[in-house]
Amino acid sequence: MAAETITYLEAIRLAMRDAMADDDRVFLIGEDVGHFGGPFGVSTGLFDRFGASRVIDTPISEEGFVGAAFGAAWMGERPIVELQFADFVTCPFDAIVTVGAKTHWRNGIALPVVIRLPSGGGVRGGPFHASSPEGWFVGVAGLKVVCPGTVDDAYGLLRAAVEDDDPVLFFEHKGLYRRLRGIAPPPSHRVPIGRAAIARSGTDATVVTYGSGVDLALRVADALADVASIEVIDLRTIWPVDADTVLASVARTSRALVLQEASRSTGAGDHVVSLIAREAFASLDAPIAVVAPPDTPVPYAPELEDAYLPSAASLRSALEALLAW
Repeated sequence: MAAETITYLEAIRLAMRDAMADDDRVFLIGEDVGHFGGPFGVSTGLFDRFGASRVIDTPISEEGFVGAAFGAAWMGERPIVELQFADFVTCPFDAIVTVGAKTHWRNGIALPVVIRLPSGGGVRGGPFHASSPEGWFVGVAGLKVVCPGTVDDAYGLLRAAVEDDDPVLFFEHKGLYRRLRGIAPPPSHRVPIGRAAIARSGTDATVVTYGSGVDLALRVADALADVASIEVIDLRTIWPVDADTVLASVARTSRALVLQEASRSTGAGDHVVSLIAREAFASLDAPIAVVAPPDTPVPYAPELEDAYLPSAASLRSALEALLAW
């Protein structure tokens, strides 16, 4: 019997379904997550299976329902929160950084909350519905920030996040929802938070990326296979970052390129650049390269958004320049 193939979106839904079936303390809360199934249909069917007490529709108040989730976690529940778009994380920012990130440290109380954040461009969302704000949370003690770039990781990281005793921000890329497909993982599958993966082995240069950058980096690395051996590191977790895997790769290849969809100065990439420059400078045979959009909002016009986002052409050009240094 052939293995079942599912989309990135379906992997997230399956992970929520299995987590809720395994543990009565797990519930989903957010705007339109019930009958409507969320703006992208990620939670479709969960309301019918688990009912209104565990798939909870809320008013349009991100600060309100994120705060309610923290309160529920304080009382022993394990909520999954869905924000309709990652852009709206500015509304509950104070609750996440001031309360959520510090409760376990300050009070000795576990606060197991997962906040799902549909992020990224390529879906013509414009400046208010297509940003990649994950880098804002890099360096916040008490938070964990994950950005799956594969179907396998979308399931395994979400299952691990629900079982974690600290708040986890789960950035899921909207452009991958229905485009990326893979084999459905078994219910036992977990991906450890804080551990990167070598998505492709290589010897000539290292691309460090996450989320939507993983598929792009693999495609470009394959296209360059006749002229160079490119290693692709999928961070999977951007905070805390797996420094050991990144530094070991750079030590092997002597060249590093950081790829991200977040704008140049606001993504997780600068933390990785700093790490490599500080800890692996002696291994480098070329300056660290970065492929990222400019420091502007995401354009709405399709031709401008296409030019704004990293592409196979822009990544290939940057890698060729790095290899020629």
